[in-house]
Amino acid sequence: MRSQTRLSGIAPDLTGVHLSAAHLIGVDLSGADLRRAKLSRTKLSEAKFGGADLREADLSAANLSEANLSGANLSLANLSRADLREADLCGAHLEGADLREANLDGVHLGGVNLNGAALSDAGLMNANLSGADLSGADLSGANLSGANQDGVIR
Repeated sequence: MRSQTRLSGIAPDLTGVHLSAAHLIGVDLSGADLRRAKLSRTKLSEAKFGGADLREADLSAANLSEANLSGANLSLANLSRADLREADLCGAHLEGADLREANLDGVHLGGVNLNGAALSDAGLMNANLSGADLSGADLSGANLSGANQDGVIR
């Protein structure tokens, strides 16, 4: 079992921080202010971002597999080509987020607002989309094999 690392005190302000290509596996950034943070290609598997503010953050090609992003605000965030396999995004805000070519296989997106999100060519195999708001979302070329789509809003 990996040890969890907490970067700062409660809800650190890391607005605009540049941590691209960093290795932050298992880091605890719950409640952190990471608006406009540069985290592209960062290794963040098993990280905790519960309730964090990641609006307009660049997480392109980041490894967020098995991360806890429940309740996080990822509105307008760039998550293109990100690896989010088995991540928990329950209650997250993903309005207008860029998730093109992202790997969302097995992700928990139940009740998540994906209004206007770009999900073209994303992998959503076996994802839980129950009750998610996909109105205005671009799902062209997305793989939804085995995904739970009960109560999805389109």
